Amino acid sequence: MTEAVLLVGGKGTRLQPLTLNTPKPMVPAAGVPFLAHQLARAAAAGVHHVVLATSYLAEVFEPYFGDGSAHGLRLTYVTEDAPLGTGGAIRAAAEALSGGPRDPVLVFNGDILTGLDIRDLLRRHERARADVTLHLTRVADPRAFGLVPTGPDGRVLAFTEKPQRPEEIVTDQINAGAYVFRRDVIDTIPTGRPVSVERETFPALLASGALLHGVVDASYWLDLGRPASFVQASADLVRGVVRSPAVPGEPGEFLLLPGAHVEAGARVGGGTVVGAGAYVAAGADVEGSVVLDGARVEEGARVRASMIGHRARVGPRTVLDGAVIGDHAVIGADNELRDGARVWCGTAIPDAAIRFSAV
Repeated sequence: MTEAVLLVGGKGTRLQPLTLNTPKPMVPAAGVPFLAHQLARAAAAGVHHVVLATSYLAEVFEPYFGDGSAHGLRLTYVTEDAPLGTGGAIRAAAEALSGGPRDPVLVFNGDILTGLDIRDLLRRHERARADVTLHLTRVADPRAFGLVPTGPDGRVLAFTEKPQRPEEIVTDQINAGAYVFRRDVIDTIPTGRPVSVERETFPALLASGALLHGVVDASYWLDLGRPASFVQASADLVRGVVRSPAVPGEPGEFLLLPGAHVEAGARVGGGTVVGAGAYVAAGADVEGSVVLDGARVEEGARVRASMIGHRARVGPRTVLDGAVIGDHAVIGADNELRDGARVWCGTAIPDAAIRFSAV
């Protein structure tokens, strides 16, 4: 039996206001909570049991996913009373695992979208006889990530978490947030206190002589920590750039959920999702965006690469470009919000109150 731990306890501060009322893994991407995509891909790879390590708004997970049987899995929920960090969360969740001490345990961060071949990662772990195997990917600018240089045989040589100086950037390989642990290695993580797997557990294992194996993979990979990335991930899932069994429909330029209404003369495309009961008026243009359940986009509005929260309203002729509108917010007519603008939940902006250009 293959088991997995999914780390879904973070507050998602960088995603606010999307995460004020909803934990990050439950924010919808391509029509379903993002967590549904991770669970679906795990099940497709042969995982049978997933332990969800929850903390922030932990009460919302089980009512949606239940015991996991509808998703082809057995789910167990473990909730932290106080944040324990990545390593502490893995250690606490391991108490719910049922495998033996030498069995492999998959561990996934809850905010990564990837096309990684999970079965292949497991095979590579077994072939290397590693204590821990890490999924690594290459990025053009690795400064915001944990660097993981490897030798010719894939052995991990060092860890540098978020390098600050140019001389620290010794590789473009970064920790991609998916691991295979041997179960008895997890049991060495201290209990009862916060532990960072990136800053404490992995460096300590390396120093002790443990075999940490890195698998560099060039498949699709995206960190969903910021709103722009989350919106991009949703659009890529809708268009089939990265595939997920959980997407409720075939790949295409848009996804309309049941009860969504798009008037004749409106345009939606670029992987846009229009949620249940949401409305897009005639003359509106919505490109590569997420319009959540019950939201309204009025006549002549232009929306690009943006997320519009539950039951929010975007007024006539308003422009959103790279913006996030919180749940129940109301944006009046003839406004212009660009370049990462965030409107908090329930906020009301009058007509023609905000402009990013002179016209």
